[in-house]
Amino acid sequence: MVDRLYFPFVVTLGLSAVAIGAALWIGPTGPDDALLAARWTARAALPLFLITYLASSLYRLAPNAATRGIVQRRRQWGLAFALAHSIHLAALLVNITLYRPRPLASLAGGALAYGFIYLMALTSNDAAQRAMGRWWKRLHSVGLHYTWLIFLISYGSRAFHEDPAYHIEGRLFAPLLLAALAIRLWPKYGIGQRAQPV
Repeated sequence: MVDRLYFPFVVTLGLSAVAIGAALWIGPTGPDDALLAARWTARAALPLFLITYLASSLYRLAPNAATRGIVQRRRQWGLAFALAHSIHLAALLVNITLYRPRPLASLAGGALAYGFIYLMALTSNDAAQRAMGRWWKRLHSVGLHYTWLIFLISYGSRAFHEDPAYHIEGRLFAPLLLAALAIRLWPKYGIGQRAQPV
């Protein structure tokens, strides 16, 4: 049985492997393989992000053993998300450099999100939290919300993309991200149960 501490990383590697394997299996050509691998590894990273983003809010709204366990291991879930999105970055770079070049300006928003992701990963330890004081919480709050925004813009734009193949994921994931924001804000503004985070 997998140790609970490492469970988020096992989930990450499993989801990413399935995403890449499915892309290589279904894509009829190299460019299609690369495009699908980039798209599907992003999908594999999204649930890991949402777990990290909502950990404390879910516990405040519904304090139980499951939500307590998520809060206690949210650092691992956050690092697992950073790993998953690094795998997505590798797939994306293959797609961009070999098959579908893009203007650098179009990559700036995503690059900043990766900057936040790696800063949060590097400071996800007790020593950094003590050293940074209140700035630690500010960094992680801004980083999480900016990453959420990039996900929302990415999937929101696909909901109305000229290619109908993108519509399903856009119209599924954009509302899911908006619902995640509502869940995050709900307990913060005094609605719902007020269990203290652990």
